[in-house]
Amino acid sequence: MSVDTIEITAQVERASKWINPLREEMARVLIGQHSLVDSLIIGLLTKGHLLIEGVPGLAKTLTVNALAGCLNAEFKRIQFTPDLLPADVIGTLIYSPQNGEFSPRLGPVFTNLLLADEINRAPAKVQSALLEAMQERQVTIGDTSYQLPDPFLVMATQNPLDQEGTYQLPEAQLDRFLLKVIIDYPKPDEERSILERMGNSTINLKTNQILSKEQIAESRIITDSIYIDDSIKDYIVSLVISTREPSKIDKALKSYIRCGASPRATINLTLASKASAFIQGRGFVTPTDVKKVAPEILRHRVLLTYEAEAEQITADQIVSKILEGVPVP
Repeated sequence: MSVDTIEITAQVERASKWINPLREEMARVLIGQHSLVDSLIIGLLTKGHLLIEGVPGLAKTLTVNALAGCLNAEFKRIQFTPDLLPADVIGTLIYSPQNGEFSPRLGPVFTNLLLADEINRAPAKVQSALLEAMQERQVTIGDTSYQLPDPFLVMATQNPLDQEGTYQLPEAQLDRFLLKVIIDYPKPDEERSILERMGNSTINLKTNQILSKEQIAESRIITDSIYIDDSIKDYIVSLVISTREPSKIDKALKSYIRCGASPRATINLTLASKASAFIQGRGFVTPTDVKKVAPEILRHRVLLTYEAEAEQITADQIVSKILEGVPVP
């Protein structure tokens, strides 16, 4: 281990002291969903956005609200519906008859934590209204661009696509999300704990501030400095290329993948692996970090063929085969 790596590890250990207190504070109002909390932390560290898929009632709104309390940050929620307009999300220009001028009215996207609830219930033009905000972190209204606050994190939720009244997200929209997290029903013991904790109308669901925006900015700088070996970089590239050339792993996979992951997946896999190392208090990335975040990075970027859907082959199954087939350094 090099001297530089030891120094980076010391910096990471010092800067990551807020991780466990944040987890504990979130656990005070949330039961289960530990992986979702870690995914949110990865999003904060990498300036990435999350797409959460799950049925209603699994505390998705509560999770973002609780995180906003831990950051003392502004939180807004947009309920996506079929009649929503782009101006309802990003804002619009309002004409004033008194002075004969237009003035901007900024939409709810101008916040620190944005919950885009049931994003796949809105038509494509509304979903696309978020593209500039998510990628460039700015919104253009008329001829003027307005910078979004920092931190800015979008957590979009969607119901499974087989539910009535949903629209498939366009590929460009999917690619803007750092992670796609799938959450399931709680375990029986967790659901019993939910009953005990939430089974009255006087429960306090507010969280206390754990970290500041300045700490997030400092943690991002240290996360960027985490060492990643050339062999790990080659491993990441091999994983992503295998989604485009799956026959090198398994000839049967070729008929299941319509389109593989883009270079943005390579970038995001690297960033998320560094964030995973930061959470673990390490100054260097290991193959375990890569394998841990790879399913959430790749599952929404591997587009399936009709044949795969007919045979009920999922993107997770394909990503799992790729992770098994690519040699680990």
